[in-house]
Parts: sequence; C-alpha cells; structure tokens
Amino acid sequence: MPTLTIDGREIAVAPGATLLQACEEAGREIPRFCYHERLSIAGNCRMCLVELERSPKPVASCAMPAADGMVVRTESPMARRAREGAMEFLLINHPLDCPVCDQGGECDLQDQALGYGRAGSRYAENKRAVAGKDFGPLVETHMTRCIHCTRCVRFMEEVAGAPELGGLFRGEDMEIATVPEGGLGSELSGNIVDLCPVGALTSKPYAFTARPWELRKTETVDVLDAAGSNIRIDARGREIMRVLPRLNEAVNEEWIADKTRHAHDGLRRQRLDRPWMRGADGRLRPAEWDEAFAAIAARLGDGARFGAVAGDLCDAEAMCALRDLAEALGSPHLDCRQDGARLPAAPRAAYLFNTTIAGIEDADLCLLAGTDPRWEAPVINQRIRKRWRAGGFAAASIGPARDLTYPVETLGAGPETLAEIAAGTHPFSAALERAERPMIVLGMGALARPDGAAVLALGHEIAERYRLVRDGWNGFNVLHTAAARVGGLDLGLVPGEGGLDAAGMARAIRSGGLDILYLLGADELDTGASGGGLVVYQGHHGDRGAHRADVVLPGAAYTEKPGTYVNTEGRPQRAQRAAFPPGGAREDWTIIRALSGALGKPLPCDDLPALRRRMAALSPHFSRIDEAAPADWRPFGKAGALDPASFAPAVTDYYMTDPIGRASETMARCSRAFAGLAAARLGKR
Repeated sequence: MPTLTIDGREIAVAPGATLLQACEEAGREIPRFCYHERLSIAGNCRMCLVELERSPKPVASCAMPAADGMVVRTESPMARRAREGAMEFLLINHPLDCPVCDQGGECDLQDQALGYGRAGSRYAENKRAVAGKDFGPLVETHMTRCIHCTRCVRFMEEVAGAPELGGLFRGEDMEIATVPEGGLGSELSGNIVDLCPVGALTSKPYAFTARPWELRKTETVDVLDAAGSNIRIDARGREIMRVLPRLNEAVNEEWIADKTRHAHDGLRRQRLDRPWMRGADGRLRPAEWDEAFAAIAARLGDGARFGAVAGDLCDAEAMCALRDLAEALGSPHLDCRQDGARLPAAPRAAYLFNTTIAGIEDADLCLLAGTDPRWEAPVINQRIRKRWRAGGFAAASIGPARDLTYPVETLGAGPETLAEIAAGTHPFSAALERAERPMIVLGMGALARPDGAAVLALGHEIAERYRLVRDGWNGFNVLHTAAARVGGLDLGLVPGEGGLDAAGMARAIRSGGLDILYLLGADELDTGASGGGLVVYQGHHGDRGAHRADVVLPGAAYTEKPGTYVNTEGRPQRAQRAAFPPGGAREDWTIIRALSGALGKPLPCDDLPALRRRMAALSPHFSRIDEAAPADWRPFGKAGALDPASFAPAVTDYYMTDPIGRASETMARCSRAFAGLAAARLGKR
C-alpha cells in the first residue's frame, strides 16, 4: 500500500487510489466540479489542484495516482492561488443568474466560489452566450452557465448507456449538445440534473416553482417499479414538488429512473377525494362513508361469494388487512397477481430476485427470459450494464430483441428455447456449464401467461442442472413489475382451496358467480360488465378500476401514508408520509378495518403497530426491515405443456404503467416525445 504525507500527516491508501481520494481519507476537503466517484476521470475543471513536493506546478489531484513517498500540501499558498485562478477562469463567462436559477441554494459553484474564490473579478471582456438546447421534456437547459465539466456526457455514456450527449467545437466555443439533436431517450436521463454542479441542467417540470429551503423533506421509497429505489420527497403544504434519489448502495446507489423522479405531478390530478356510488341511471354520484359501507354490506350474502384482488401499488399493511377480511368472511377468492403471473406463495425463492440487486456485480453470465429490465426496472438494468463494463461478463436473452444498453445475444423467442437449455441441447448450455456465477432472470413476459407455471418449472430445472444455486450464491431470479407483488405473496394473497384467481374472479363477477369483487388499487384487471355482482374499487385515482366500479372508496397514495413495501429482491422497506391525502381520502388499511366492522367481521388490529405485528406473524421477513434475507431453496413450478408463442413484453409504454403515470402530464409528454424510440425498441418499425 502506498504511504504518503498529506499536510504533515502520514497515511496509507489502497493501490490505485488517486491523490484526491488520499486527501479525503486524510480528512482534507478538496474542491471539485468534474470529478465524480462513479464516473471516469476527466480532469477538466482544475479545481482540485494541490501542491506536490518536487513538482514545479500544482497537480490535478483527481487524475494523479497516489505513490509511495509523496508529500502533498492542500492548503499551501501555491494551492490556494491555483484554486483561486481556476475559479476565476470558471466564472469569467458564468452569467449572474443566481437570483433566478433553480440551482440556487444547492449549487456547488456558489458554495465553492465562496470558499475558494477571489473577492472580485478582473475580467472586463464580453461574456460568451450559448443558445439553449432541446434535451426533451424532462431536462431544462441554460447552457451559458455550463463550465464543461462533462459529468452529463460521461453519465449518459458510461452509466445510462445512451451516448446521446457530446461536446461540439473547441475552446471557448465548446458546447454540450445532444447527438443527434433531440430529447434524451434514456430512462435515467433525469440524473444528469443532480450531477450538474452549476445549474446548466435543471428539471424542466420543476422549473421556477420552489426554492429548496421552502420544502419539507421526507425520506421514503419509490413504488412505481419493483426495484424499491430509495428517494427523498420534497413537499410544500400538501403538494409534492419534486422527487430526488437517496443513497442506498444495495438498491439504487444514487440513481433513480425518470418515472420515479417525474411522475409525481400525477398525484395532483384525477384524485378520488370522497366515496362514490353508481346510481340507477348508471352514473356515479357522491356518497358518504356510512352509505357506501351499508351498500356493500347489503350485497354481501354468503361470505364465500366475496372476492378480492390487490393491485400493483398497494402497501403491505392494506394487503394484510384485506387478507384477514377475506379470511374472516370465509372466502378463498383472493389474489395479488392481477396480471395473471403464475407464481406460488411458497417457497419464497420461487418469486424473489435471489441474487439481490447488488449481487449482480458478482455474476459472470446472465440469461434474461421474458423480461426487458430497461423498462421494467431501469436501476436494475443499470447494474447489469455496470457489471458488463467491468469485464468478464456476458448476457443473453430469450424473447424479442431489445436495446438494453449492453450487448445481449438473442437465443430465441419463446419457451422452447428455455426447454432446450434445460435439456442441455442448446449451444448456450456450454456457457452455463463454464460460468462460475451464472444467473437467470425470469420476467412477467414469461410468467404472466397460461403456461407460466411450466416456464417457472423450467427455470428451476435450469437452476438445478447448471448449479445456479451453490454455496454463497443463488442465481435464480424473478424480476417483478409491481411494487406490491412480493409483499402480497409473502402475506399469502393467493387463492385458497377452491378459490378463483384474479382472471377467474373477473369472469365470475360478470357471470354472477360472485356477489362482491373488491379491487384494492387493481386497475389493470378487466371486469367488463359486472353482471349481477357489485364491484368495489378502493384507490387513489379515478383510473380504470374506478370507471368500472359500483362503489368507489378513496384511498391514499404512497406519498400520503406510512407503509411497508417489499422490493423484487425481498427487501422490506418503510415508506413515510410526505403529504396528507386530499379531501376525505383515508389510509387504505383503515378503510378496510372500518368496512370489516360494517360487515360484522371486525378485524382485531386497531392501530398500525398491531397490524405490523400481525404481518410479522404471517411472514417473519416483515420484522427485518431493509434486509434482503436469503430464501430457502426448494422445488417449485409445475411441469406442463408449453405455449409456442413468443414471450411478449410486460411493459409496452414505460411512462404509462400505473394510475399515477397515466394521470401525469409530464409522463404524457414523455410518452408522446419518445413514441418513435419506443416503437423502435418494440420492433414496430
């Protein structure tokens, strides 16, 4: 290990460390603009200059490897003058936009100009001006502020895998622009706003709406996909103003997807804020809570003719209350798989991303079957790309060919290819045999089909044949598209003996086989004309489920209630309330608890701690918050006939997958702006 002296203190650092990293280990603060620990080194800004003994001039610490015997001074007169000079050059063309800049109050340039700049400027010439660029509906550009740190260029190239930004021209004429011109088509493009240190790139939907010191900050988790990204919600009053990433190395590192970041404006539109009932004329009319509960109770005869489906955004507390209500009524008709995924409630390994998200970085081979992680979970797709960039990694897929931002060999289109691999007759079998840490990822495009159980059995067979499960490694994975799915399966929200699944309940309510179908945020289930049965929808948006319902009960969105969500790797995480729900809307579990009393079957849990103890009793994993516990490996799946049809994509419009996204004007603009890109990825042109 190299040993060097920094400001009189001797310190040993890991081989390959830079001087900047060594200085930080020694507790010295080094200013920087272009350097970022997750991006390649550029050495553009020169703010990290330090004095190195026996060097005739200051050196850029971000680009200088630490070597044994070096003597570094970070606060010497030479280093201070060098930083003042670098800051002076950075500011000569920077406009005086601070009073109107959205970066004001959290700007690296402001902070470092105060700490390391000169008291005045000697520059008297005209400042340069750069025309604004079109980066699409999410990123606002003020390129006159740009200091050419190239963080955005490097992020799009290295992390997002969409090399759509570059530098044009040279010297003072250099400009950062899209290549070719147009919007940024990456699902991670919003992260360049966080990376930009000077306000050249800001959030277009958030532009000129708030200052950071006005906002109330709440740390919580995202539920718009199954990755469970850690986020911070900034709110003013009852309104969510913006969503930012929160560091979690095990889940999303410091990145979030564009839908996570920008769909929050959908929380203001098409909201349900009071109960509604369908009248004799077929139109919904406002109602009171007692009136709505009485109407449900009046239609309930035999409790066994009650069915319930939990949707994709439900919190575990609400699903636990729904499960207990169905059990109290004696109904076996319960399901959390509204897309028809053929997943069992046990063993747990059958429906988890067992490798874990961080564990992707240890794999050396990945087989994707019926999944498009770029749209289904962008932060997981980014982890796979990160592993590919490290070298010694290959990926293959079964299903439609897609641009996943890393090379992928397409092996086939449907389950026959998976069967060949399971039998050892496919050429890819040799690669699986050689791999030391192989992984397979089954998506909803493979499992949400009539033969999904047989496909799941093939996945288990492949895992056994090629030893995907071995000491310290489990390479069998299921990638979910719904944030509520793993929590629902953990709680056992699947049909009991003789019970109907979600599709069966939809048919039964149309034919009169059920008296009541209770949709807990289930908006993707087609109930059609409900026949003689009563459809009850409980949710937060007037989306598809509410349009088909006879009784509508207003619930709270994920930003408006404390709740537990289990991500695709089986990690329970706690969401916190960032704002209160509108009007008379209530937390979902409290609505179900009140309804149970009206039905004469009151649930025993009267408060949130009691309900969470009940959840932990049903599944001990709920007591291990933020921990992705390994699951026992046991046989699962059910061998059967395979449908020769190709695996279809589970997501066809990344921006319109849930009620919040469909209510969002920002997501609608993105859907329109990137329609051509989406069509190209889906092979429609």
